[in-house]
Amino acid sequence: MATAGTSGVTANRAELIAIANAVASEKMIDKAIVIEAMEDAIQRAARARYGAENDIRAKLDPNTGDLRLWRVVEVVEAVDDFFKQVNLKEAQKLQAGAAIGDFIVDPLPPIEFGRIAAQAAKQVIFQKVRDAERERQFEEFKDRQGEIITGVVKRVEFGHVVVDLGRAEGVIRRDAQIPREVVRVGDRVRSLILKVVRETRGPQIFLSRAHPDFMKKLFAQEVPEIYDGIIEIKAAARDPGSRAKIGVISHDSSIDPVGACVGMKGSRVQAVVQEMQGEKIDIIPWSEDTATFVVNALQPANVARVVIDEEEDRIEVVVPDDQLSLAIGRRGQNVRLASQLTGKAIDILTETDSSEKRQQEFVQNSEMFQNELDVDETLAQLLVAEGFSTLEEVAYVELDEIASIEGFDEDLGQELQNRATEALERREEANREARRALGVEDDLATMPYMTEAMLVTLGKAGIKTLDDLADLATDELIAKKRPEPRRRGDGPAAPVREQDKGGVLGEYGLSEEQGNEIIMAARAHWFEDEPAAADSAADTNEEDAVADSGQ
Repeated sequence: MATAGTSGVTANRAELIAIANAVASEKMIDKAIVIEAMEDAIQRAARARYGAENDIRAKLDPNTGDLRLWRVVEVVEAVDDFFKQVNLKEAQKLQAGAAIGDFIVDPLPPIEFGRIAAQAAKQVIFQKVRDAERERQFEEFKDRQGEIITGVVKRVEFGHVVVDLGRAEGVIRRDAQIPREVVRVGDRVRSLILKVVRETRGPQIFLSRAHPDFMKKLFAQEVPEIYDGIIEIKAAARDPGSRAKIGVISHDSSIDPVGACVGMKGSRVQAVVQEMQGEKIDIIPWSEDTATFVVNALQPANVARVVIDEEEDRIEVVVPDDQLSLAIGRRGQNVRLASQLTGKAIDILTETDSSEKRQQEFVQNSEMFQNELDVDETLAQLLVAEGFSTLEEVAYVELDEIASIEGFDEDLGQELQNRATEALERREEANREARRALGVEDDLATMPYMTEAMLVTLGKAGIKTLDDLADLATDELIAKKRPEPRRRGDGPAAPVREQDKGGVLGEYGLSEEQGNEIIMAARAHWFEDEPAAADSAADTNEEDAVADSGQ
């Protein structure tokens, strides 16, 4: 009889260890985590059997399956809590040499699991295992962002594709898919691991087939020179499912980067095109020279001239009249991709438009100099022809630059600079009157870098006090406005479509450091008022105390 009982216990122990090994292997988690989950379940069942007030511990041997159960109690002089305390006399029966303040172990007999206790233990183990599995999935994928992974389409929900990655699931959201691509359950798909986010219900693995990096990684798989680092993809831009551009450079002068990416009879680029559902790819040689790279990026259109405006971070590209449609592309696709590739805003003008624009600017600047400097048309045109376009340039340039103009001398140059200075002063005074008429306080004029023209702009925007200015963020004050590239039919005088509103003073070209300095100067009075307010409160309290003592 005793033998049968012993064999039964042994079988149960062996079964526990077998279950732990099977779960750990199936879920690919550490066996110790499963053992810990079992111990936690046994502890909870024991607390339900002996009382939740007890501090009960369980230990399961991972090799033999032996289970030990005990209660931890504190040795005290007078017992207040029967469940967690024991007096010295009883403690010494349990453990020889026990002293006041010790924590000792009170062994408990094993428990029989009833149906409810077993179900509760099962839930605890399942929860622990699920948590461990989610953590394992997150640890496995968190450092794999930017990799290409292959999975099987598991289901399609509301346009989002759920992909089985083997040990986890990923999702390709609708905006991360290639437009018009049809996927079905069971299809194998390659995608880029875009982002891995830890969430309570498990890690969320976001995949993408529309990101430019997906195309880069595909080229790295197809072109050994890219994988080895001999050729580098410096920039990439995509209109998913339609067209893409990549800028490549070779670190070995003997290897043509474009030819290597195209491959023999186009085999390499065609493999990438097929994976991207027929998306056409322009492979462009990358150049450190911005103008050269812009010319390459606008292929297949021919470019006549490139003008770079570094202050506005914009590029004006002039093309022959018959190349305008090609340069812009269908629905602006070519210029849009070129702009993304170069990181610059690009304006496309025909040679006719460019000539008209220059002529219009020439006339406007000539008339401005005639009116402001009180000079004749010929002299004004000479100034514009030499590159002068503003009164500030005339007033503050070195005298030699004006005197060196053919037909000018130092006396004429000095006179022109004096008149330019007077004109600027008149303009400043007019702006000052306009600013005051708008109700803008004089305190704003003391702010660094602030001109009367800026104050007029602030007044028109409703910013009239230091507090109004101090409430602005730096971006709200100085962010530049970003016009979109010109489209088909836009002439030189066409209205500019702004992509974002920009800052109040965005047109004045202030740097971020200057903007921060203006905002902090406007806020300075807030901090000056704090000590005064504190002193006033202290004086009031002192007066109240004196009045109370007098009563």
